[in-house]
Amino acid sequence: MNRRSLLLLAMLGLLAGAAPQHAAAQALDLSSGGPVEVTARGGFEWRDAEHVVIAEGDARAVRGEVTITADRLLAYYRKKPDATPAPAAAKTDVAGGVLGGDSGGNEIFRLEAQGHVRIFTKTDEAVGDNAVYDIDQAVMVMTGKALKLTTPQQVMTARDSLEYWAQKRMAVGRGNAVVVTADGRRLAADVLVAYLAAPDANAPKPPPGQSAGAQDQTAGKLDRIEAFGNVGVRTATDTARADRGIYVDATGMARLIGQVRITHGQNQINGPAADVNMQTGVAHIVSNPQAGPDGRVQGLIVPEDAKKGMTPPGVAPPGKSPVAPKPGSARP
Repeated sequence: MNRRSLLLLAMLGLLAGAAPQHAAAQALDLSSGGPVEVTARGGFEWRDAEHVVIAEGDARAVRGEVTITADRLLAYYRKKPDATPAPAAAKTDVAGGVLGGDSGGNEIFRLEAQGHVRIFTKTDEAVGDNAVYDIDQAVMVMTGKALKLTTPQQVMTARDSLEYWAQKRMAVGRGNAVVVTADGRRLAADVLVAYLAAPDANAPKPPPGQSAGAQDQTAGKLDRIEAFGNVGVRTATDTARADRGIYVDATGMARLIGQVRITHGQNQINGPAADVNMQTGVAHIVSNPQAGPDGRVQGLIVPEDAKKGMTPPGVAPPGKSPVAPKPGSARP
């Protein structure tokens, strides 16, 4: 790394050093954790008029336990509201590593990552083609192909976008979204919203230098998943579909609502709502008399003989004429 890169790296650390702090560190949370350190193999471009620094080629941004890597990183900065105006003679000088005579008077508020994006901690990871991270809101939006968010509790994939709301402890997948839990439970929908459990208020405080999330064993634990549009739930024996659904990880139960269809082999049962036990695979259709005809449970049950491909008595196999039963023999 050349001197220009080193000086800019040091300055960027100061730019982000005064960003808002939060009580507890969270996975993939860039809103706290000290300075943001930015490095790149291809060098930097400074656009002072646009208040952005661009890192090219194997770019990397690190803050605390969170790292972002990409082909290209754009760090947008602004002056802090309480910053003291710099003397007019002190001008921006990248080579000199100063900004308005007081690098500490600025802060990074937005990061954009382009190309082969990966944001990760020791336990969590999100990958995609592009990402925008709003540091003020602690919100990341990732787009592109093969979007994937991996945590110890779940793997979420999506076609259109992945969102990570660090302070709300929420991940959102949009477009053919799928969540597979650590024990193999699978939910799919047009939109999936996964909520993580809040930190335990009674958990012991972490030692100096360690994040609260690393000390609190409840941090990052899956709480529930809400599903919207073309919801699909699979167990070892059944497939259930509905308009909406909610899954609670602690109980292993999924409640499905709206045009529910449960398929078991060649059998199908329809109803307004259902409870699916994702642990045992047992599904129960729930009727709703107040819904009128739409609230009734309906089903299509295929006889065992038909399932096995057997031909009932008196019914001709394909391509043959029917044979009348002999007198005294069993009738169909």
